[in-house]
Amino acid sequence: MFETLTERLDQVFKKLKGRGKLTEKDIKESLREVRLALLEADVNYKVVKDFIAGVEEKATGQEVAASLTPAQQVIKIVHEEIITLMGGGEDNSLKLSGSPPSSIMLVGLQGSGKTTTAGKLGGYLRDNERRRPYLVPADPYRPAAIEQLRKLGEILGIACYAPQQGDDPLQTVAKARKQAQGQDVDTLIFDTAGRLHIDEGLMAELKGIKNVLNPQEILLVADAMTGQDAVNVAKGFNDALGITGVILTKMDGDARGGAALSIKAVTQRPIKFVGTGEKLDAWEAFHPDRMASRILGMGDVLSLIEKAQAAFDERQAETLEKKLRKNEFTLEDFRDQLHQIKKMGPLEDILGMIPGLGKLKGIKAVRPDERQLVRLEAIVNSMTTDERRNPRIINGRRRLRIAKGSGTTVQDVNRLLKQFAMMKKMIKQFSKKGGKGVLPNMLPV
Repeated sequence: MFETLTERLDQVFKKLKGRGKLTEKDIKESLREVRLALLEADVNYKVVKDFIAGVEEKATGQEVAASLTPAQQVIKIVHEEIITLMGGGEDNSLKLSGSPPSSIMLVGLQGSGKTTTAGKLGGYLRDNERRRPYLVPADPYRPAAIEQLRKLGEILGIACYAPQQGDDPLQTVAKARKQAQGQDVDTLIFDTAGRLHIDEGLMAELKGIKNVLNPQEILLVADAMTGQDAVNVAKGFNDALGITGVILTKMDGDARGGAALSIKAVTQRPIKFVGTGEKLDAWEAFHPDRMASRILGMGDVLSLIEKAQAAFDERQAETLEKKLRKNEFTLEDFRDQLHQIKKMGPLEDILGMIPGLGKLKGIKAVRPDERQLVRLEAIVNSMTTDERRNPRIINGRRRLRIAKGSGTTVQDVNRLLKQFAMMKKMIKQFSKKGGKGVLPNMLPV
């Protein structure tokens, strides 16, 4: 999402790095370009004005003037100000204290992704916070909204309330809360109705639900793709309901990122989570410092480590290391590793978390092809167990059968087998040198 902004800021800082000592004029010119970059990224005008004023005040101070690396000092100041802008230093965790069950009320316009977000939030709370969520559909107006939430609950293995026919939203939330008290749940997630735009009827209904529930959290689900509109929507909902936080959806889109940079400053409410894709695990807790590092092209090692820890099984890793040391790595193990990599999320996002990688010349021409992973897995799945464990028996006739079974070509099968043989050779050489078992990056993506 921040690709264009990252490029523009990188160009500005490159000019600064080429100068030994920075004058006040140098800093003003650079900040003028930063201002334009932020405005083009659809950041709120007042937010940009205050941001630039804050950076300029610190960047023209004695610390930068006396520094041996003034350009780096300016970048550090910009980095710190972006963190502050997005709510750095504040506690943006969910506040679910008090006697259970706690209530979380999701609000937002139609199409912002509230129902999917309800499912994702439920899965996150269960897997990361060890809570016992209960999904409640409180949107009787949108066709299939209730059924969609029920199916999400089914997929995730999370209980979902079934509203009684004819009940209005206020009756639904009151009955759902009463029913939940007799079940093994401690967190209610209410998926409320939306409209195409803010209107009095919607707000009156949401205020009524708020009065019935007295929820610990009222979270606005806002579409990051709508840019400044998302900020205006957030302000409207906050003025009417007093939201406690924001969830930004569709952060994997190609919008310019203005909503993420503006929404905290305008509403004074923290961004708590971001949706990063359509899959139910495409979901992250929001960390202003990590997002600021991504925007400035510094990578995000902590998020990368967390994704790896979530995707890779420790016991499987130990088993794999033993196989690597004994040179017993098979195509079955190769397929398992493909599964683990895919669980980490889009490859492009993973590469963007590696510090400095996005700045390498020509890196954009080498976009990872997600479909290639699917093709590789299909080829391996089309083999017999004996073929996966002993690729040497795969002759011409078998290659043709595997290609037909996987919807690929014989050349694709040959390429995979050749690269796998090279990988095995490298692993063998690496093991002889006493190194730890590490899977070389031989994936043709």
